Amino acid sequence: MEGRTTVTAEEIRLEQSRNRIAHWKRWGPYVSERAWGTVREDYSPDGNAWDYLSYDQARSRAYRWNEDGIAGVCDRHQYVCLALALWNERDPFLKERIFGLTGNQGNHGEDAKEYYFYLDSTPTHSYMKYLYKYPQQEFPYVRLLEENRRRSRNDPEFELLDTGIFGDNRYFDVGVEYAKASPEDLLILITATNRGQETAPLHLLPTVWFRNTWSWANQSLKPRLALGSKDLPRTVISIEHPNCGQYYLYLERQTAILFTENETNTLRLYNVPGPRFCKDGINDFVVIHRSDVVNPAQVGTKAAPHYQFMIPPRASVTVKLRLTRQEWPVTEDPFNHEFARILRVRKLEADEFYQRTIPVHLSPDMKNIMRQGFSGLLWSKQFYHYVQREWVQGDPVGPRPPHERERGRNKDWPHLYNADVISMPDKWEYPWYAAWDLAFHCVPLALIDADFAKEQLVLLTREWYMHPNGQLPAYEWALGDVNPPVHAWAAWRVYKIDKKQRGQGDRAFLVRIFHKLMLNFTWWVNRKDAEGMNIFQGGFLGLDNIGVFDRNAPRGGQLEQSDGTSWMAMYTLNLLAIAFELAKDDPAYEDVASKFWEHFLYIANAMSHTRNGHSLWNDEDGFFYDVLAAGDGDRIPVKVRSMVGLIPLFAVETLDSDLLARMPSFKRRMEWFITNRHDLTANLACMEIAGEGKRHLLSIVDEDKLRRILRYMLDENEFLWGRLLGPASA
Repeated sequence: MEGRTTVTAEEIRLEQSRNRIAHWKRWGPYVSERAWGTVREDYSPDGNAWDYLSYDQARSRAYRWNEDGIAGVCDRHQYVCLALALWNERDPFLKERIFGLTGNQGNHGEDAKEYYFYLDSTPTHSYMKYLYKYPQQEFPYVRLLEENRRRSRNDPEFELLDTGIFGDNRYFDVGVEYAKASPEDLLILITATNRGQETAPLHLLPTVWFRNTWSWANQSLKPRLALGSKDLPRTVISIEHPNCGQYYLYLERQTAILFTENETNTLRLYNVPGPRFCKDGINDFVVIHRSDVVNPAQVGTKAAPHYQFMIPPRASVTVKLRLTRQEWPVTEDPFNHEFARILRVRKLEADEFYQRTIPVHLSPDMKNIMRQGFSGLLWSKQFYHYVQREWVQGDPVGPRPPHERERGRNKDWPHLYNADVISMPDKWEYPWYAAWDLAFHCVPLALIDADFAKEQLVLLTREWYMHPNGQLPAYEWALGDVNPPVHAWAAWRVYKIDKKQRGQGDRAFLVRIFHKLMLNFTWWVNRKDAEGMNIFQGGFLGLDNIGVFDRNAPRGGQLEQSDGTSWMAMYTLNLLAIAFELAKDDPAYEDVASKFWEHFLYIANAMSHTRNGHSLWNDEDGFFYDVLAAGDGDRIPVKVRSMVGLIPLFAVETLDSDLLARMPSFKRRMEWFITNRHDLTANLACMEIAGEGKRHLLSIVDEDKLRRILRYMLDENEFLWGRLLGPASA
């Protein structure tokens, strides 16, 4: 790190990971908190993903694409998973995954109805901490569903806390800590604390299982879990997988271990005979006391030790496990004093890393908030699996998907092959990547793990993600939707953050991403500028909830979008800045920079250019509006002051005079446009006079426009929060 004489242990691990000396990121929190109700698991003819595989079905049905669990971890290919299951002797089934309402059930859309917290994580996941609050009374599944269904969208959501289930502190705090002794030696400490005033029962079942990869193709090799040798003085589960080899899960406490298969219970779901041992076998053994549903031979593809406790008030119990490739000799104890020492050291190393990373001037509260924010980002990584051709055509083993699928959702993305660890907006409500969310995630991620941030940005431009026509995939619900083009902005920010940290920029990354982004820019210009007038019609653009009609498909014309056009102006400036950086070493990029400078001028001019009496800029109101271009050629301003009129403020960049002096070819072209194309430059901020630090301003809005826009933005009767709070509160 620049200016540092020493580095932290976590920074050393990041360096080892970067140079592929040690694969510290091979294991991490890559298990989703919801795999049911997703597009990938939906094989219905009508595309109703929420209803096809429900929360109730999830405990009995093997997933096709990826797994879910509570406080779950897995390897980066999700062959082997480990997560927590709980039972309070009141619930109708084990708590194996986070509960929530679907989009149709919640009165404000989909929503998790649980309380869980990502307390800590390092970038390499050498230390992680998670907290789940589990009620001691029966979980109010039905009440949460019925009350939210009863309420209208004008009513507040009915939350788990509103049910009174946590009254008198009748709940368990269940904390899970992970610490890596080495890249593939994972120490696990589970601590359950009774916060109530009475002794209460709790069943803890740390569950290990394989993602089902064998049920969908002929002759697929099946992995195997088995009880370790009875000659050993400790309990161990042997984990054998044809793709990732041998692991062992050691258990400190002796207890019964339950084995079943990660297979669908067809009898329960469809009343069709199927496997004897199924995904819900452990649930049925514990909750309804069926002894015939777990394998007495103690082998399978899903297994869990069954710990039963009666926990006194305000008391705690602990369970220790160790997932490792190492086969411990009989004479040694995997849970000796080294276990506690490693856990303690990894926690101290996490503290040291964040002390060096988080700004020292922040208050203790702000430091904690920032650290937990990073933890949330890191815990929200997920193994994401979606192969569009296989999803459309179906698997060799199993029924063929409905023919409607060939003409339905994502039909135009047959090249898509996703099987990577990706940063998610959320692992329950949004357990799938979104192109522009991911770009925003990468900027704060670069502060703690620039390599991961760069890898993520490049990943979405790879040929098995990016469409051959240059479009980036939006999200699984509609890969062809249009997200704001912020990838270049994120790449430029990540590059600069990384350069500041290391003292030199990763130019290979910048070149790599720049050339792919030029393909994406060309797609925008060719596909989303219907009339070739530098006015763009992106549609969704992340502001779908503000429109008075469907902005994706307005009837009777094209919607010329203030936000879409502004995002494109910003895109040109981001690519211009990157081209300038690359031109320092390669003069050929000066020509490319000139091209994006010209694009910016034409787009910025088009926003104020009047056609049929109207433009995106309304000079009478002093604000930018969308314009509906009707089929008869008429243009109708959509005079609703919303965020679309503020997006033009994002299109801003500065050019340093000294840098311009080193780019003579570009400077000549810029000066020519300023002198000879006053029609293009008249409505922009002044570029002739250098400002503070000898910088020239490139901006859609000049001083007059800026003042007029800010008049609305800073007015509490327009955009400020005071309008929502009312005069008394404001």
